[in-house]
Amino acid sequence: MTIGNWDAWNFRSEPGEAWPLMAKLIGFRVHATDGEIGKITDASTEENASWIVVDTGPWIFGHQVVLPAGTIQRVDWDHRAVGVDLSKDDVADAPPPETEVGSVQDEEYRGQLGTYYGTVVTSR
Repeated sequence: MTIGNWDAWNFRSEPGEAWPLMAKLIGFRVHATDGEIGKITDASTEENASWIVVDTGPWIFGHQVVLPAGTIQRVDWDHRAVGVDLSKDDVADAPPPETEVGSVQDEEYRGQLGTYYGTVVTSR
């Protein structure tokens, strides 16, 4: 995968097109390639601006992270879990938001996240 064909802000297509159900992911556990990172507290399925917000709990105490929809590799509906193709360090090293509230709506911040995660995802 190259950064040129990776789409940060849209869910990956898969057989059965389950992506319209993404708003129902709130409460699902999120697993990185090296362990659990937290629970989904918010999600958007807006075209070209889809994302999830993950409460990292004690792992990054009191911190929530925004993950672009393109980082989601799989959804396990039976076990209420989402897998992302990122490591815990990838998530911890992401650009922090200027403010916790409303930062996901900021186009400049989404641009920073898209560039950062695009580099991470496509380098694998």
